[in-house]
Amino acid sequence: MNDMTALLEPGMIVSHPQRPDWGPGQVQSNIGGTVTVMFREEGKVVIDGSRVNLVIINES
Repeated sequence: MNDMTALLEPGMIVSHPQRPDWGPGQVQSNIGGTVTVMFREEGKVVIDGSRVNLVIINES
């Protein structure tokens, strides 16, 4: 698990750097670096945080 993945908590909004077409997604869970995200355009996706560095989106 990388440092950014370790910071992800349920409710945070993220994007997938290789799949911008999925739109923003809300983190549902982060268990041992396996992150479940509900993306606006793709639905629920389970991501291996050691392979994909999700990008945190600041929504202010």
